[in-house]
Formats: sequence, structure tokens, C-alpha cells
Amino acid sequence: MATSGTASTFRPSVSASSRLTHLRSPPSKVPLFTPLPSSRSRSFSVSCTIAKDPTFLMAEAENTKTAGSDPTLWKRPDSFGRFGKFGGKYVPETLMHALSELETAFYSLATDDDFQRELAGILKDYVGRESPLYFAERLTEHYRRENGEGPLIYLKREDLNHTGAHKINNAVAQALLAKRLGKKRIIAETGAGQHGVATATVCARFGLQCIIYMGAQDMERQALNVFRMRLLGAEVRGVHSGTATLKDATSEAIRDWVTNVETTHYILGSVAGPHPYPMMVRDFHAVIGKETRRQAMEKWGGKPDVLVACVGGGSNAMGLFHEFVDDTEVRMIGVEAAGFGLDSGKHAATLTKGDVGVLHGAMSYLLQDDDGQIIEPHSISAGLDYPGVGPEHSFLKDMGRAEYYSVTDEEALEAFKRVSRLEGIIPALETSHALAHLEKLCPTLPDGARVVLNFSGRGDKDVQTAIKYLEV
Repeated sequence: MATSGTASTFRPSVSASSRLTHLRSPPSKVPLFTPLPSSRSRSFSVSCTIAKDPTFLMAEAENTKTAGSDPTLWKRPDSFGRFGKFGGKYVPETLMHALSELETAFYSLATDDDFQRELAGILKDYVGRESPLYFAERLTEHYRRENGEGPLIYLKREDLNHTGAHKINNAVAQALLAKRLGKKRIIAETGAGQHGVATATVCARFGLQCIIYMGAQDMERQALNVFRMRLLGAEVRGVHSGTATLKDATSEAIRDWVTNVETTHYILGSVAGPHPYPMMVRDFHAVIGKETRRQAMEKWGGKPDVLVACVGGGSNAMGLFHEFVDDTEVRMIGVEAAGFGLDSGKHAATLTKGDVGVLHGAMSYLLQDDDGQIIEPHSISAGLDYPGVGPEHSFLKDMGRAEYYSVTDEEALEAFKRVSRLEGIIPALETSHALAHLEKLCPTLPDGARVVLNFSGRGDKDVQTAIKYLEV
């Protein structure tokens, strides 16, 4: 493990006994898949109702009973790539070998000293890790109560990474992994453009062909990032099907991967998708939480009391949370996009309003109607505009280990302006959702409680969107 001042490398958090397993869903009856309407016939998005057999239901109940409320006993994931009932591999047979190959390589590289040194060096010298844990003095003062009491707010400055967000942590590691697998063609999906920029950046760094899928609507509202990706040498392919946002970009990327699986590596950008992606992306981002623990010990000699992060697919949140899941005294709070309001039908609050189903190869909470059809999400933030969520977040919600709340577009915009003026840091609109939740959270916290908020990205990319709504 790295010492203070150096970039931490990843270590898988699941038993190596599963590394050679060709993971499939636990035994159950065939999912009753409902095809999407004709207007979305080109979408890979799939929602389903699972008709499980009694054997699987008994096994699932036994696993839950055994784990109980002690996080140290939880398998995250188990040998089937599942977090409780969530996760798994719901993919075409074409991809099974590629996923198993990817999992085997992931475990192998965890003990490969040359790989670990190369990754640590790039994270330190190229990405700029470690990122600061910054005491937000004026934001803390803003939430101080009339009696002088209030929480202390710290920002984990992932916005200071090369490319301006946390996404580069995972992109660098997966690019190195792809090189080890001999894959020279890289594909990725992107919503806000930050993952696309990070992927284009590492492909330029390592001389890899790069193709980015991005919804046409997102390309319009994130024009700056589209230019950045093209400047870096990536081909950006607009996706016009469905809602022309992140869900549809992910569907197109998966379709490309199915077609070109022998030559192509898919750098999935969140803790979603089929196993091993939720585990792998989480572990590549776990450097965030590892640094936070070490920095907290250096600054005040203890752990944070509360962790806060925005949640779309959920990679930045899991990167912070993972290190502290076993520390049950540390609260973990994820903040979703409530859009125009939870009752408006125009939101992306998957964990708050969703139901269990399958999307993009994994079981998780989804926004879906009574017929199992995906409901179009909405958020002013392109990075949160997704109808699913990473399966580990669904597991943490059901186990009661993490709390999930939601913030409207209007509240996020106010936080965007507030933090810019109080701290001189312009946050991404995704990050602004987490910052907005402080309005509700801080009045409930005891004096001196230490809050660490993952400042997942900077807001340069969102200025053109904010101009349409804010008077400054």
C-alpha cells in the first residue's frame, strides 16, 4: 500500500477463489423479458421481472440471514458477481468469455508488482494524486447555527485531478488493463462527458484507438467536452435513439462491444453493468476513500462522521464509501437527482422511486413502469440523467447501510452558485446535487461533526447550461 503523498493502488475486495469462475446468474427461471416499444427497438436496455425458483429464493434468504447487519460478513460481491440479489451477468453468450477474461486479468494484476508500480506512478505524476481534503471554511460558517454550533465541512477535491473529475482514476487503470489484454481499440459511453474526456485522454497517452458513444442531447448540452474529446483524437459517435442520453449511449457501446469483442475493450465508466465492472470500477476508484481515511487521521486523528456524494450510476460515491462500509459509525449518504420533483415524473431518483429490474447486464433498482418499460429520466445534470444505478448501491440501500436522498434541479443550481461564491470553486452540476443536500443535512448534525463531501468534478463544462437558468 502507498504511504502518504503517493497514489494508492487498487486491491480487489473479493475472494480470489472466484477469479477463474465463469460467472452466471444464480439458478432461477428464465427472466420474463419485456421488449421495448418499437420507438426504442434499437435500444439494448432491458427490464425484466424475475420468476425465481424456490431453491434460489431459499439460498438468497439464507445469505441475507447469515450476513445480517454486520458489514464485515457481507460478500461484495459473491462468487456469482452479486451483491445480495443485485448485480450478476445478464448478457449475451458472446460476452461471457470477454467478461471472464477481464475478471481473471483483474485479479492477476492485483498481485502484479510491475502493473501496480506503473499505475501508482501514473496516478501520482499524470493524474496528480493524491487529491486534497480541503476544509471549506466559509461553507462551514454558512451552516453555523445562531448558537455558534454546526458541522465542519471538508471537500475531497477530485475536481483537481487531470481532466477535472474522478473519472480519470478508473480510465487510467482500465487502459493499462486493456494493454495487458492486447486490446488496442477502446470504446466508452459518456453522459456529462467527463468519462469520455478521461477515456480519450488515456487513449491519447497510451496510443489507443478511442470511440466514445454519447447521447445527442448530451452532446448539445456538453459541447465543450465533445470538443475536448475530439481534440484528444477520439471519435465521438452521437446516439439519437431513445432519449438520446446516457442510457442510450451505454446501449450503443454494449452493442459495439458484442460486435467487436475480440479486438475491443469497453471502459465502462460507472459501477454499473455486468460483473466484474461494478467491482472493478469501484476498486479502481477506492483510492478516493483510502486517501480520505489517511488524510482524516492526519488532520483530526479520526474518521469522518458523515460521507456525502452524488449518485447517478454511482462511481464517485462508491469510490468514497467502499473504504468505510465496515465502519458502521460512519454515515454514508448518496444524493440523487430529483429533477423537477419526485412527484413530477421528471427525475432520476432511481433508489428513491425505482423498482428492481435488469438493465445493461445487471440487476438493480430502475425507473420503470408497471409493464417493466424504462421510464425516461430527467436531470439538469447529464451525469445523473440515468434510469439505473450501480448494484452495490441497491444492496447498501436494502441493507440499511447507506442513506439515499434526492435534490431538485433548482436546488442544485442554487448550490452551484452558493459554493462558487463562498469557496471560489465552481462545482460540476453533478457535485452540486451533493452540495445542495447540505441545506437539509447540516441543521440535523451535532456540533463539530465532520462531513466529507466528494467534490467529484469541476463545473467548467456546465457553465453554458447554468447561464440559461441563473441570473448572476
